[in-house]
Amino acid sequence: MGKIAFVFPGQGSQSVGMGQKLAENYEEVASIFKQADDRLGDSLSSLIFNGPQETLTKTTNAQPALLTTSIAILEKFKEANITADYMAGHSLGEYTALVASGALSFEDAVYLVRKRGEFMEEAVPSGQGTMAAVLGMESALLKEVCEGVNNTGHPVQLANINCPGQIVISGSTEGVTIASEKAKEHGAKRVIPLEVSGPFHSSLMKPAAQKLLEVLDKCDVKDATIPVIANVSGDQMTNSQVIKDKLIEQLYSPVLWQDSVETMINLGVDTFIEIGPGKVLSGLIKKINRKVTTYAINDEDSLQATIVALKGEN
Repeated sequence: MGKIAFVFPGQGSQSVGMGQKLAENYEEVASIFKQADDRLGDSLSSLIFNGPQETLTKTTNAQPALLTTSIAILEKFKEANITADYMAGHSLGEYTALVASGALSFEDAVYLVRKRGEFMEEAVPSGQGTMAAVLGMESALLKEVCEGVNNTGHPVQLANINCPGQIVISGSTEGVTIASEKAKEHGAKRVIPLEVSGPFHSSLMKPAAQKLLEVLDKCDVKDATIPVIANVSGDQMTNSQVIKDKLIEQLYSPVLWQDSVETMINLGVDTFIEIGPGKVLSGLIKKINRKVTTYAINDEDSLQATIVALKGEN
């Protein structure tokens, strides 16, 4: 058998009730939700379990909620003694990967991503920045389109290179609108505006990055015990200073998800286990390489099914 990677979802995978049944059934899962409440000084778990969805989807809530739920599910999965050779997470999910690899404590991470969400929301007034998914277009051509629009004074850039034919652009509302139209003229199959509260992973997030650095400097970042593939570079990182630098860069740089997955495959990974709500990453990974095996663990049934599949009935 080849190597195993654990991957953790980012914003957009949240849903009311995620992790709730596992928390009701297992003390070790419930304790993660309680730790989050204690560290943030509010009842995040109640929002996760009861909603409403609009409040949960706010960046300041969605980020700590997803991190907490993913770590809570991982806590239960750990009992099966299935270990990862590499870890990665999509945007916010990178923080989850860093907790899982021992570089960040859970308490520090949940506080960090709450602050990250606040800084991201504050960086650009509501309605002035946005994102859109561009389908069926080569990244090099789309980059040229964005650079052309950028040069007219409307910031827009590639934000997530997710898988072949799916790229997210981010920037000012005008920039994204103009680039979306030009992308269609250049042969994009579809452009889908995203329901987001800001232009994430664009240069407009630089003020947020500065503030995040101040909070990150107060956290104890250790070397990772399992290499984490960085969103910013698509390369593995274990060094604590490199991890800090990449987390700050990540706020205003594109998420190179396709590169990250290809790096892991080149390192011998043939099994990807997505841990946390939804199964967005499993879908993207399959579009990058059909030959690999993917599992998505988001509830009791998928958890047990994955353990059986990986360990057999013995």
